[in-house]
Amino acid sequence: MRLKQAWGGIVMAMAMAMAVATATAAAQGGRLRTGFVTTPDGAQLYFRVEGSAPDTLIAIHGGPGVDLESIAGDFGPLAARHTVIFYDQRGTGRSTLPADTTRLTAAQQVDDLDAVRAHFHIARATLIAHSYGPLLAATYALAHPDRVRRMILMGPVPPRRGDFWARFAKNSATRMDSTLRRRLADADRRLQAATSDADIRSACRDYWQAAMVPRLAEPVRTLPLIKSDLCGSDAKGIKYGLTTTNRVVMASYGDWDLRARLRTLHVPTLVVHGEAEAIPMDLVEEWVTSLPDAKLVRVPNAAHFAYAERPDVVWPAVEQFLATRRAP
Repeated sequence: MRLKQAWGGIVMAMAMAMAVATATAAAQGGRLRTGFVTTPDGAQLYFRVEGSAPDTLIAIHGGPGVDLESIAGDFGPLAARHTVIFYDQRGTGRSTLPADTTRLTAAQQVDDLDAVRAHFHIARATLIAHSYGPLLAATYALAHPDRVRRMILMGPVPPRRGDFWARFAKNSATRMDSTLRRRLADADRRLQAATSDADIRSACRDYWQAAMVPRLAEPVRTLPLIKSDLCGSDAKGIKYGLTTTNRVVMASYGDWDLRARLRTLHVPTLVVHGEAEAIPMDLVEEWVTSLPDAKLVRVPNAAHFAYAERPDVVWPAVEQFLATRRAP
């Protein structure tokens, strides 16, 4: 009975959070700047800019396969002191959804990020990334070390593949009961089969109502705190991202291991990771032991969305890092 009551509370909280996110986006609509970056190969990358302070950050969403809506609502505190550039990666959201999936590679993601940087005339970028995003951020920094000023890695996947996926799956499985697993599998099947925008969005909402549970330390309490809407972008982009981009882009990294090259990368880096994360902390610590100038902030009572679960810990740590690491 308690499990059913908890699930009912989670569903209600998720609905409330999404309603708040939608209302907030509508209220801010007049203050946001949006548009498209055209890449050298002709793809269109949708962007949104918030804030107007001199210090500019490029925000890199996770997935691969979700879009900027997965972080924009919760990264709002940054816009008070910084200009924040969000963009949908190729194959997600409102950006180009390529018919040719050979354009969905790690190398192409790096090139696209550089196109965003160049579009906004940023000589050396500060990158703030979540989940899969840190892998892209670090890969970019390794390819273009002279174009990166600093990095903030939030809830990152590890710098090497190793046994990460097996350990992550095991940790996640312990946080789901059979009912939740069935709901997640059913939503995934519906998303795969959906063709109309309404059906895609409905399946997406049901998917994340289930998938958010193992990603939060205290789902019932913290779900209402999340302002981002993972189903708020273009419906076709949502489906393509989750069913195609996620699989193809992740596969392009192969058996990745950045550790040796990271030892040569002198970019100030802040790593933020929830102590209740399904992504193992010891693997995440390898970012700090590999990078010459990196610091790890362990966030108590938080998991994958630490910035929303414990904003009182995360944002002050981020602002302190940005204030003290103003490299020329």
